[in-house]
Amino acid sequence: MPRFSSSTPMSPPRLRLRLGGRHSSSTSHPSRIWDPHAAFATGTERAVFGTLTTEDAHHLFDELLRHGNPVQERAFFGRLLKTGLEADRVVFSTLLKGLCHAKRSDEALDVLLHRMPGLGCTPGVVAYNTVIHGFFKEGQVGKACNLFHEMAQQGVMPDVVTYSSVIDALCKARAMDKAEYFLRQMVDDGVVPNNVTYNSLIHGYSSSGHWKEAVRVFKEMTSRRVTPDVHTYNMFMTFLCKHGRSKEAAGIFETMAMKGLKPNNVSYAILLHGYATEGCLVDMINLFNSMTRDGIRPNCHTLNILINAYAKSGMMDEAMLIFKGMRKQGVSPDVVTYSTVIHAFCKMGSLDIAMDKFNQMVDMGVRPNAVVYHSLIQSFCTHGDFVKAKELVTEMRNKGMRPPDINFFHSIMQNLCTEGRVTEARDILDLIVHIGMRPDVLIFSLLIDGYCLVSKMEDASKIFDDMVSYGLEPSNIT
Repeated sequence: MPRFSSSTPMSPPRLRLRLGGRHSSSTSHPSRIWDPHAAFATGTERAVFGTLTTEDAHHLFDELLRHGNPVQERAFFGRLLKTGLEADRVVFSTLLKGLCHAKRSDEALDVLLHRMPGLGCTPGVVAYNTVIHGFFKEGQVGKACNLFHEMAQQGVMPDVVTYSSVIDALCKARAMDKAEYFLRQMVDDGVVPNNVTYNSLIHGYSSSGHWKEAVRVFKEMTSRRVTPDVHTYNMFMTFLCKHGRSKEAAGIFETMAMKGLKPNNVSYAILLHGYATEGCLVDMINLFNSMTRDGIRPNCHTLNILINAYAKSGMMDEAMLIFKGMRKQGVSPDVVTYSTVIHAFCKMGSLDIAMDKFNQMVDMGVRPNAVVYHSLIQSFCTHGDFVKAKELVTEMRNKGMRPPDINFFHSIMQNLCTEGRVTEARDILDLIVHIGMRPDVLIFSLLIDGYCLVSKMEDASKIFDDMVSYGLEPSNIT
């Protein structure tokens, strides 16, 4: 990594290159972090002195880009030109990357079409590709397509990267007809599609449920001698597993291995999730064991799939065995892990254990999300501990999180009233008011219906009067 430092005020600064962002040696010196502001200032001074080489400029541009500072990068670029140092395509390319990375593709377009030609540096296909990709990332499809046509008019022929970028963006926008049009144009122009091109089309069709079209593209891909990669097979497996066809997905998994492609963590996760969703726990654990035998280390997402599958099946001993063994495998539980375990214990009514896991996740620095709080609040309401439920709602607000909405309480009250626990449902009305939420007609209708079910007509009448006092008009259901 480049580091700029000046020796004395009278001599030009010298550019020092370092391989890493921190300095360390056998002696104990305090670590020094590369400072983009200091490097920018020193680089500018070097440019003024005339001692900054083009290679040094390349290094500085790369570092400013890596630190996400295109503002300084462009300012340095301007000062660089004033010194008379020639800016080549590499320098321009780095500047374009920085601007597009900062979602300033319009400025990158100005550099591409005006600054570069004005300084005698003709933009090449890489420069055009950078800005086209930048516009697509910002969702400015029209500008990207206009630039695509502009480059051809300027005599710059689109390459496989250009076409693949356009096709990928159109597939993500579900504009499959247009994507196919560009594929045909690509072939007609003599540009050979690659894995990236075909994978974009397969993903576009498979993710929108068009299995036959995805298979058609796959057949075209292989007929053109473009070898499918692991990502290609993963997309087909994803489609099959989402549609309850994990056995067929397993066939693709085996085909991939037979063709010499090694399934990756994503491949295993897709099939594991497919088995888990369909309740094929034996197949799931057999596949997981095969994964570990093949030397593929499971990540947090993979282990979360197993924990969730066991928890949903009521097999908490198995789920907790995996949970407790995560750290031994060098994997730290994340918010999804804790959310799954806490929800499962809440459903079992084991609120003490659920709160223990909640406190554990906080102690481990894992921030609870709304799903975690909702599971706990719902369970405490269901079990009549409204004091704890109020505490958790207050805690959510103090952390800047939105508390549960009125529909959340509808479902809890409906379940309580159906079970004849109308008094506890009435307590939820008090909770709603306490947390500053305005009850709606459905809240009162549920209570009236609940009291009628337990033949407490006088209480039902009082609830009706309360509803009217809130200024609410009775509905047909009421």
